[in-house]
Amino acid sequence: MTRLNSRLRICILGSTGSIGTSTLDVLSRHPERFEVFALTAHQRVDELLAQCLTWRPKFAVLPESGPAQTLQAQLRDAGSDTAVLVGPQALCEMASHPDVDAVMAAIVGAAGLPPCLAAARAGKRLMLANKEALVVGGALFMSAVREGGAHLLPIDSEHSAIFQCLPEDRRAWPARIDHIILTASGGPFRTRDVDTLSSVTPDQACAHPNWVMGRKISVDSATMMNKALEVIEARWLFDLTPEQIKVVIHPQSIVHSMVVCRDHSVLAQMGTPDMRVPIAYGLSFPERMASGAGLLDFTSLSALTFEPADFQRYPGLPLAWETLRGPEGSTAVLNAANEVAVAAFLAGTIGFDGIHEVNVRTLGSVRPEPDECCSVEGLIELDARVRRAASKQAERLAR
Repeated sequence: MTRLNSRLRICILGSTGSIGTSTLDVLSRHPERFEVFALTAHQRVDELLAQCLTWRPKFAVLPESGPAQTLQAQLRDAGSDTAVLVGPQALCEMASHPDVDAVMAAIVGAAGLPPCLAAARAGKRLMLANKEALVVGGALFMSAVREGGAHLLPIDSEHSAIFQCLPEDRRAWPARIDHIILTASGGPFRTRDVDTLSSVTPDQACAHPNWVMGRKISVDSATMMNKALEVIEARWLFDLTPEQIKVVIHPQSIVHSMVVCRDHSVLAQMGTPDMRVPIAYGLSFPERMASGAGLLDFTSLSALTFEPADFQRYPGLPLAWETLRGPEGSTAVLNAANEVAVAAFLAGTIGFDGIHEVNVRTLGSVRPEPDECCSVEGLIELDARVRRAASKQAERLAR
């Protein structure tokens, strides 16, 4: 049966965050190609209301019944027929809905794993901006992608850059790649005296020099834990060994990442630091379409510089390779511990240097069990166990 409406139907998981709003911006430039089928949010009910009134999706999802009932009443009063659903299961239902063609997975944290798995198993075009899906459940997630026949497209700028430098045929990747280089801006404290980092405030940590991001991701950029998670993500996305993944500091954020080929040629993807570029590429792949991003002007670039990552300044970065070489589930432990630690820092409970301390102590105190990594339920149990342990560690460090 041929669908009369040929527009691609999109479900955006996390529509009120920075990736979600950028996705809607890109979609607004191509109304003839796309329509919004479902939008989901966590807390920003007013923003979700405005998005629903603009985009008129069939469904909206919120995690709790109270805000959901309020949103439903507001939509009804405005004459909207968008139906509001509630809870984690509703996220999975939307991600795997038979009328959905593509899913933008932009929920931050481990909460994004179940709907990502649902989309993968349903064979969707899955645009992955939720790195935790691979960090927490890499083997399980990639198995679901293969079994479901999903089309996995990375949206993180670094992984999209690697993807854009590789052939469309994934079978050609192993013969092409010697190693990859993920670039990192270095965050807001790249040149700050290391001895003063313990006094960093949440607002300072969230003031990224190049990117506009949510507070949690901004803190991860300041600690370089975001790059640690990206190393783990790259291992699964491109089926690499830990030794095949390198990181280099590139303050200008113009070269988004590089592939070093077997003949030592280096392929790089470049562009202005604007997330709409990888989003537009994910939406239109294998074509390319206008993203709204500014054109890179080479005549105005004073220099492109690269420097090694300083593990003294960024002690969380080497935890990526350490956990990849550790027992299965170690990367999930790191992710959950870091989420707890960052939340404690943003709440003013621990200092900036306490984030790494919580992560290291939690990795030392929690050992994942093999059977916990074989299912979503097991990974969720592991995640909860780690969070309890990390919370205790944060309490011990409380100022």
